[in-house]
Amino acid sequence: MEPGPPERWHALAKRLEAALAGQLSLGEPDPLVEGIVAKARKRGQRAKQTAPTQDGEVVAVKVDAVEVEEAREAGPVHVANQFFIRLGMEEVLAQAGLSERARELTKVMVLNRLISPGSEHSMPLWVNTTALEDIMGVRLSDLRDDALYRNLDRLHPMQEQIEAGLRAREVNLFSLDSTIYLYDLTSTYFEGQCEKNQEAKRGYSRDKRPDCNQVLVGLVVDREGFPVKHEVFEGNRADSTTLGAMLEVLERSQGKKQGVTVVVDRGMAQRRNLELIKSRGYHYVVAARQAERDRWL
Repeated sequence: MEPGPPERWHALAKRLEAALAGQLSLGEPDPLVEGIVAKARKRGQRAKQTAPTQDGEVVAVKVDAVEVEEAREAGPVHVANQFFIRLGMEEVLAQAGLSERARELTKVMVLNRLISPGSEHSMPLWVNTTALEDIMGVRLSDLRDDALYRNLDRLHPMQEQIEAGLRAREVNLFSLDSTIYLYDLTSTYFEGQCEKNQEAKRGYSRDKRPDCNQVLVGLVVDREGFPVKHEVFEGNRADSTTLGAMLEVLERSQGKKQGVTVVVDRGMAQRRNLELIKSRGYHYVVAARQAERDRWL
């Protein structure tokens, strides 16, 4: 602390401590304090650059010059992959007879639908923006959309078996009952001729595209909204004519259940459908047509 007198050392130490902490002084700058601080900071930087560690020497890095290349999204795909495994989806696919590669591609498609829904054509690009290849431990960097389209052809013949396995897993996990079936339909259209798709036909288009071939998709869910069964029908088929076919595939995959209540909208509330529901031993809840409401209200 020389050349200052000892009685000033304590005050000088306080000013040095404040200056090293970055605290600004309200008074005039003290050349002595500034000189000591400059030497201390220089010595500290030199020590940081040269101090050895257990793993080697410390290297100075220019933070502003750091760039990130080929970043991969890991969090969502990791969580989705873990739930796919914990929910037993792989066992369901294996029991359906899918090969290991087919199960891997199916997982990729399911995770894509869950995280960033896209077409099979766009999935390979999405896969390469994630850490899915490392997380799954399989080669996906050269994945092509053709492989995903072909995988759909493998899945389609096993639809009933896969859906039955998934439904059994849902019922077991969430203690679901099957006393209520809610049934409705939608449609989806295609660009192009679809010459090899026998179910693609022109019909009433909910998408306002009567110029395109389409198919109807029927879906049954339970009271909690969990899917039970889906079926694809011809695009020119009337909604009301699909109920019998859907009940048949339900009974084939889920078994015949007594006391089930079938819920449909007024588009399927024709007398023949209500008689069909009753003939199978089911109850029904429907939205009545205006003429029927006027008669009873």
